[in-house]
Amino acid sequence: MRVLLTGHQGYLGTVMTPVLTGAGHEVTGLDSGLFSDAVLGPRPDDPPTLAVDLRDVTEADLAGFDAVVHLAALSNDPLGSLAPELTYDINHHAASRLARLAREAGVRRFLYASTCSVYGASGTDDVLGEDAPMRPVTPYAESKVRVEDDLVDLADDDFTPVMLRNATAFGFSPRLRSDIVLNNLTAHAVLSDRILVMSDGTPWRPLVHAADIATAFLAALEAPRDAVHAQAFNIGSDANNVRVSQVAEAVAEAVPSATVEITGEAGGDPRSYRVDFAKVTAALPDWRAAWSIADGAAELVGAYRRLGLTSEAFERTFTRLAWLRDRQDRGELDQQMRVRA
Repeated sequence: MRVLLTGHQGYLGTVMTPVLTGAGHEVTGLDSGLFSDAVLGPRPDDPPTLAVDLRDVTEADLAGFDAVVHLAALSNDPLGSLAPELTYDINHHAASRLARLAREAGVRRFLYASTCSVYGASGTDDVLGEDAPMRPVTPYAESKVRVEDDLVDLADDDFTPVMLRNATAFGFSPRLRSDIVLNNLTAHAVLSDRILVMSDGTPWRPLVHAADIATAFLAALEAPRDAVHAQAFNIGSDANNVRVSQVAEAVAEAVPSATVEITGEAGGDPRSYRVDFAKVTAALPDWRAAWSIADGAAELVGAYRRLGLTSEAFERTFTRLAWLRDRQDRGELDQQMRVRA
């Protein structure tokens, strides 16, 4: 298929590109370049690229594609809370507009990167299936709920949207993110021999490796229409439903010299949810999440040490909010997160 991959220069997109091309698909990227230079190690190869802001995409940009894989978003809860209107503009309005234009351009399949954080303050330790109440607690998660609703309304005989609710991602990507839980705790361990948990460690989180997200999208792209049409799927594995304190313990096993410090200084985290992954394993029988949290921690330790991660890069280059603020301070981005010419 001819596939347009939005956000291909992001954390997940950089991992997903070779998975899709390796399966024989012809991939074109679409990215405004917010994180194109935030790289740890050798710069990755990018596919042919449309350097277009998501808010400026036209129907002509989408002509000739069989599928759109939509990853591009302001993917950070603190950033979303700092600029909620901008988050809704990009993550909700621009995403739904992209889907409408894709349908008008004749695109037949639209894969959307949603999130398990739509379950938010679940209020239960029970596992949650796709029909569970959605209780988002951040603008980022709320924007995902709104797009899912819009996509279901757009579905018809010729347009198949699929909503993939990814668990919290982890694992190495050349365009690293250090502001997601396993990546963050592992970096603290490697750089300071301290594993800092700012909450009380009790919230539940489902986790999934970036590579497993990539193969799940590939499976959904290639699945029979009836198996995925206008449906949402939780993406992850039962084994990786853990409390934050358990994530810290896995990091301690990977870095034996590091000590776990659960400070609780950030207070209780209302985001707590365990997730059921039975639906995706039934609909996509050839797909399974392959990476354990322990394997991911070991991978990250090796990559951080091999590629020379520094404290400054951890805090500024690979933390989304800090990186964007620095680019604004340098005059490279305006207040609407648009790249200046």
